[in-house]
Amino acid sequence: MTDELKNSSKEEWQSEVISKLAFAAVNEQRRARRWGIFFKALFFIYLLVLLITAMSGPDGSSNLSKASVHTALIEVQGVIADGAEASADNIIQGLRAAFKEPKAKAIILRINSPGGSPVQAGYVYDEVKRLRKKHTNKKVYAVVTDMCASGGYYIAVAADEIYADKASIVGSIGVLMNGFGFTKAMEKMGVERRLYTAGESKGFLDPFSEVKQSDKQHIQSLLGTIHKQFIDTVKEGRGKKLVTDENLFSGLIWTGEESVALGLTDGLGSSSFVAREIIEAEKIIDYTPRPNYLDRFADRLGVAMAGIFERQFNLK
Repeated sequence: MTDELKNSSKEEWQSEVISKLAFAAVNEQRRARRWGIFFKALFFIYLLVLLITAMSGPDGSSNLSKASVHTALIEVQGVIADGAEASADNIIQGLRAAFKEPKAKAIILRINSPGGSPVQAGYVYDEVKRLRKKHTNKKVYAVVTDMCASGGYYIAVAADEIYADKASIVGSIGVLMNGFGFTKAMEKMGVERRLYTAGESKGFLDPFSEVKQSDKQHIQSLLGTIHKQFIDTVKEGRGKKLVTDENLFSGLIWTGEESVALGLTDGLGSSSFVAREIIEAEKIIDYTPRPNYLDRFADRLGVAMAGIFERQFNLK
């Protein structure tokens, strides 16, 4: 009886071991199949991204679509600043690609910007003027959508002609610097300001100190100089088109319809209108530099792979 129990127990143990081994083999096959599917899909996506990249130019538009005559479009969207979407580097990269393309009949700068850095706007203005002088057969048109103010208009005046919608906001030819002062609040709270500088005027923009008249005059002089540069640029770009109006350079804004009467713009029209009726190349191709999707894909892929390995091998 004891031997029979031992044999039965032994058979059950062997059966259990065999079952575990069988299930382990099946699980291993399933795991290998999943990884195989994953890497095949990954390789397919990689090839697809390479194909899309190969079919696209440096500006992100399709090389195949450039086979016919077209109007090149470059977006100036948002605040004009270094590192922003509407940075000088991005806009200039698109401009150079558009001027270089022989099938691009003319160029539209489509502007929707409240302004920003006068330095960045100045870089774009100078580059547009340089490229126009180098490629005399290509014209540049600025088209205003919602807003073309301050630095946005600084860029626009580099174009041959400017068009806007009747309800667009145009102008703001001025310069500002703002901030806050907390000296009275500090007095009420009993806070003592301790500022140490090497240089008499090093802390002249400190919001917790009283404003000296000499510092105020210096800032006003600085703003006045930049304002004059802005005015000179507008006069150079628009020439005799501007009307004589004492408010023109005051920082005020006008509707697109009013801006035509003031000589700030040349007419009313959208990008498609300008391409179709003015340039006579209805087909529009976007030359605005876009993010490198291959690099972004690689970055995200690296993060995803790290997460997969961490979960798979219980890494911390």
